Amino acid sequence: MANGLRFGWLSPVIGNRWSDHQPIVMYQEQHILPTALPHFDSLWIADHFYGFDAKTDPFMEGWTTLTWLAAKFPDVLLCHHVLGHGYRPPALTAKMASTLQTLSGGRFILGIGAGWREDEYLAYGYDFPRPAVRFAQLEEVIHICRAMWTDPDPTFEGEYFQIHGAAASPLPDVVPPICIGASGEQIGLPLVGRLADIWNGSSRGTDDDWRRRVEIVQSAAIAAGRDPAAIEISTTLERALPEDDAQAAELLDFLAHKADLGVQHFVMDFGHPPTTEPVLRFVEQVMTPLRAQYHG
Repeated sequence: MANGLRFGWLSPVIGNRWSDHQPIVMYQEQHILPTALPHFDSLWIADHFYGFDAKTDPFMEGWTTLTWLAAKFPDVLLCHHVLGHGYRPPALTAKMASTLQTLSGGRFILGIGAGWREDEYLAYGYDFPRPAVRFAQLEEVIHICRAMWTDPDPTFEGEYFQIHGAAASPLPDVVPPICIGASGEQIGLPLVGRLADIWNGSSRGTDDDWRRRVEIVQSAAIAAGRDPAAIEISTTLERALPEDDAQAAELLDFLAHKADLGVQHFVMDFGHPPTTEPVLRFVEQVMTPLRAQYHG
């Protein structure tokens, strides 16, 4: 885990009425990200096939978009927010990950989860079993990925998935960290504790809710013989960029409180800022003092 706080930028892949139906990520690639990303540690792209307002709104596919951005911006970590494992066969996911890890010079993080959007699964002809099954499948997917990233002739026999010599060469020099997006206290968070390098958890609810979720993750890690401190804690926040000093001070206090609760990697969804001016205000008045305050 990196020392100090890390900051991620989530670039929306949707195009909607607020962006004249141009995918926001395409606007940001030209006008925002060249200025923003030198200050951020990671870049995140959602994994859905259509939007949440109208299916006719453009919505860019996650792997293709992240690969395009990986070539455009060679100095930032890359992660999906997060892959629904059921959208792609496990061995294909592992192969795509090893390829992008190699092409990006070791910058890829596999962000993955059990999936939740039933209508999308069914629209595309994918099975959508009950949550316990989806999480059991996710656990097998993670084992398959790690086997394919480290073994030139891997075999895995699970209840749901099997591979027999599914090579993913060239094996990545840096095994991709795995970020699991989960918030369910009975199944998802214990899985995080057993297997994740990074946890992306919901910050919805009270501070006590958050502390309880962290405790579940850490207890599961200890029970699995892992050091809980090895799991980086991240959360995603949808916030507007500050437009003045007062808003910057308010956001600074808000993020500092989250950091006091244990958040180490903030994934920021700023929506569709039209210019870089508030981005630079966030960097100068929020990010920089926070990094200094929580430097490892």
